[in-house]
Amino acid sequence: MMFWRFLSRNMAALTLFGAVAAFLYPPLFLIFKDYFLGCFAATMFALGVVLKPTEARSALSRPSQIALGVLCQFSIMPLLGFTAASIAVWQGVSPAIALGFIIVGCAPGAMASNVITYLAGGAVAFSIAMTMLATTLSPLLTPALVEFFGSAYMDIPFWPMMQTIVLTVVLPLMFGMLLRTRLGNHIAQAEQIAPGIAAIAIIIICSYAVAANHDRIADTPALVIGLVILLNALGYGLGWLAGVLFRFDFTYKITLAIEIGMQNAGLGVALALKHFQPETALPGALFAVWCIITAAGMTRYLRHRARDEAASAQH
Repeated sequence: MMFWRFLSRNMAALTLFGAVAAFLYPPLFLIFKDYFLGCFAATMFALGVVLKPTEARSALSRPSQIALGVLCQFSIMPLLGFTAASIAVWQGVSPAIALGFIIVGCAPGAMASNVITYLAGGAVAFSIAMTMLATTLSPLLTPALVEFFGSAYMDIPFWPMMQTIVLTVVLPLMFGMLLRTRLGNHIAQAEQIAPGIAAIAIIIICSYAVAANHDRIADTPALVIGLVILLNALGYGLGWLAGVLFRFDFTYKITLAIEIGMQNAGLGVALALKHFQPETALPGALFAVWCIITAAGMTRYLRHRARDEAASAQH
């Protein structure tokens, strides 16, 4: 079990290591060309296995906050993604790469956000509920938003994208939740193994995207990298401000910032590779690696803040 815990706890470092390895020796990950969608389905299956009914019921007792969180998810980030794409095109970046920013912005929250929320001392049940609802809505909202914001740059295959999300997100998530009901005394073991499996899948997806874009990454404009960093930072910042505006408590502010700042870039990469040119996956690949690193780096500070806030509330 130590191996699986090692994978889930060190996902940021391992994702970075995989990305560097993929850049230095692309054939190492190009072998996953026909399997990256299966890898992404594995992450959603693992999420279904670890979802606890008690946590979901607890979060669902505050439906207005969940709804506000998901509304922010599908408004703040798509607008930021469209803005980043517009800046990129204005500065001469190809429309295919620009579209990648829109796809990232229109994706639901990342599965990894649940783990990061836990490590940061946030509201885990709220994080899971937001992930569940956003993921459930994503087969309709993600293709619709990509079509709305991205049609100016390329033709958007709405129905094929929706089909891909159903097959790689909704069905694996449901199968994972169904399997959990059948595990009995093995649930504790599954809860340790599943995050590790998800970590492996995310590492493979991100690394394959880097390998597939090896030549383009070498020539990636500094502007694209800067926009990826800015998109992530503004997601965290505006998510926090939204929590302040809605008068959420401290742990819910942490959670909302993480959920919005950490997009499911793995899904964005999978959609880009499946339905568009390989270079469209470039912003998603860079974002996936960067957001995991920044989120993991914030966890220790935020956990200390959460403890201080809890201590202050008791006095």
